Amino acid sequence: MFHHCVGVLQRAGRWLGRTGLSCVAGTVLALGVVSGVRAAEPVAVVASFSILGDMVKVIGGDQVILTTLIGPGGDAHAFDPAPADMRTLATAKVLVTNGLGFEGWMPRLVKASGFKGKQIVASEGVKLRNLANGHDHHSHDHKVPAGHHDHDHHDDHKNHAHDHDNHDNHRDHTAASGTRGDSATVDPHAWQDLENGVIYARNIARGLAEADPANAAQYQQRADQYVASMRELHAAIGQALQAIPSGRRRVVTPHDAFGYFDQAYGVTFVSAAGLSSDAEPSAKDIARLVRDIKASASTALFTEGVSGSGRVIEQVARETGLEVGGPLFSDSLAAPGQPADTYLGMFRWNADQIISALQQSRQ
Repeated sequence: MFHHCVGVLQRAGRWLGRTGLSCVAGTVLALGVVSGVRAAEPVAVVASFSILGDMVKVIGGDQVILTTLIGPGGDAHAFDPAPADMRTLATAKVLVTNGLGFEGWMPRLVKASGFKGKQIVASEGVKLRNLANGHDHHSHDHKVPAGHHDHDHHDDHKNHAHDHDNHDNHRDHTAASGTRGDSATVDPHAWQDLENGVIYARNIARGLAEADPANAAQYQQRADQYVASMRELHAAIGQALQAIPSGRRRVVTPHDAFGYFDQAYGVTFVSAAGLSSDAEPSAKDIARLVRDIKASASTALFTEGVSGSGRVIEQVARETGLEVGGPLFSDSLAAPGQPADTYLGMFRWNADQIISALQQSRQ
């Protein structure tokens, strides 16, 4: 599967070449070489899942010893902590979580471990994507892609907009999970917008600096470089999507993990299931989705990188005759050595896959 996908990535990568982003990967690799005074002992940090683990690794550098509870390909929705995870957390100085109810098992783990260290909720301060009746696969208030004024796209969706919680009106009611308000009505996948990725990076850098003041300058310097790479890639994705008419930016995925990407870059994502990767759509839901796809001018189908995500999409493909692309990576990074094995690599990979598929669907 990945050998095929790498070829697709190479063919789709022309848009990245035009934006001069070939240096992004090198920039990120270079972030770990920032020199300065090192702490006598690296800080023991636990990150909840692979995307946060990569952010901590980039920002923390040699000043941290990192343990990631859910590695590449793991499913945070179905994770069941083991006794070893409790022991690891008990001896850690810092815990980094997504919050927003994403790690529903985390409060129990924190309590059982007796963890008393610094807790960093990476999503703190993001503009939340609210969900009607707990989940909504179709109606979002879309942002126009970065650098693009797409009035038609805005008009198509202005009657289906959600209001988003103002962060100032919400506080964390569950410190360990970072839940704000009712987590059942909040989409936790906020990292799927690179502008939110900037907020994540700033929160992680600030939290590490508070836990380890002696190395605060190093954390800040790495975060600044990381943020610059995020913003460069964010602008490139928005620019690349300008060439695709808004009505043809339509993608079907197994579960509702790309709503923030939808809002940030003007791609309409339709999910076969709900927010959780282990949710199962009914036969009625699938039939309705098939009818909707057949009536659409342009739709691309994708599996996701988490295990077991392709069954429903394969069924939809059989009934619509569409080819399946991907995988896209939503809740997890790819295995080490693959193009999507870092946060920025994941974003670049997903954008390449989506842009390539949507370009082909226009032919």
